[in-house]
Amino acid sequence: MVQNVDPTENFNAIANGIEMKELEADGSVTPQMYGQLLAIYLYQHDLCNAKYLWNRIPSQCKVEYPELNHIWSVGKAMWLRDYPGVYSALNSQPWSDNVAEIIKAVQQEVKKQATQLVCRAYTSVSLTTAAALMGTTPDAVAQLRDWRVEGNMVTPPKPLPSPPIVTSSEEQLGKLTDFVSFLEN
Repeated sequence: MVQNVDPTENFNAIANGIEMKELEADGSVTPQMYGQLLAIYLYQHDLCNAKYLWNRIPSQCKVEYPELNHIWSVGKAMWLRDYPGVYSALNSQPWSDNVAEIIKAVQQEVKKQATQLVCRAYTSVSLTTAAALMGTTPDAVAQLRDWRVEGNMVTPPKPLPSPPIVTSSEEQLGKLTDFVSFLEN
């Protein structure tokens, strides 16, 4: 029987395990583990932790495992919000089995976020711009469901409004009480 495992939970477990090994500071974190952790941070869009990890990875590990530099090139492009650069870095080389699954998830997550961003930011955009931002071809953008194409321009669908956050009066009163007591102390 095949079980559906949420990759986020699996990635979180891997990241927690590597972070614990790193905290033990016994030198047992391998360059491959650093690569996995860096890729997981990128998947989680936790760019601050990715940058701090990059800074604390020993130089020797970066030399021994050049794939770390390639993973970080994805992170740098994400930091700059350079979506075409992200896709270029993701597709620049074949990834080792160590990080291939994580990188594939990063690519899917970036594509999903970019698509949502295009839908929220544009009422009308050129096919080439939309394709560059979404990491696909203009023909693929034209084939997307609910996207209207008019000449060289495309109209993305309006995103669904997020549901309002409903909290009970008791929760609100509790939060207010905690806040006031914090200010008084």
